[in-house]
Amino acid sequence: MKLKLTGIVILLTLFSCKTYTITPESFKSQFANSSPKKTKEVEINNPVILPYSTTKYLSNDIKYLNVKDKNGNLFFMPNSPSLEMRVTDKKGKKFHFYFDTVTLENDTLKGGRSRIMPSITRGIPFSDIVKIEVQEGGKNYQYQNQ
Repeated sequence: MKLKLTGIVILLTLFSCKTYTITPESFKSQFANSSPKKTKEVEINNPVILPYSTTKYLSNDIKYLNVKDKNGNLFFMPNSPSLEMRVTDKKGKKFHFYFDTVTLENDTLKGGRSRIMPSITRGIPFSDIVKIEVQEGGKNYQYQNQ
């Protein structure tokens, strides 16, 4: 029984995704020195389609994002291709993005929603954003030749 309980705890630890928050104001200030002109082309593995295929897309130049955990503790989250972002607007609608594709253009947050089709993007007026959540998605995406 003790071994079974230990196994369950280990599995929950491995598969639980911590969600962090960032205020829209803090997000905007962290993106103050970034711009769509500073994006760079990156290449990642694409384990969904084929284990040895890759996908290229434009990525922002943010190295770390300052976020807070559920207790309000500051955490420096490194940017990665599997980092996911959920944005909630004033009407309660949620928008999902991959964080490394997000840019702030003329008070509009734009970002990619898919790794299979990286050209699919979405935009939301920044003034409509009330909540931003970030989590490591646990997907096996990795930058190639970085």
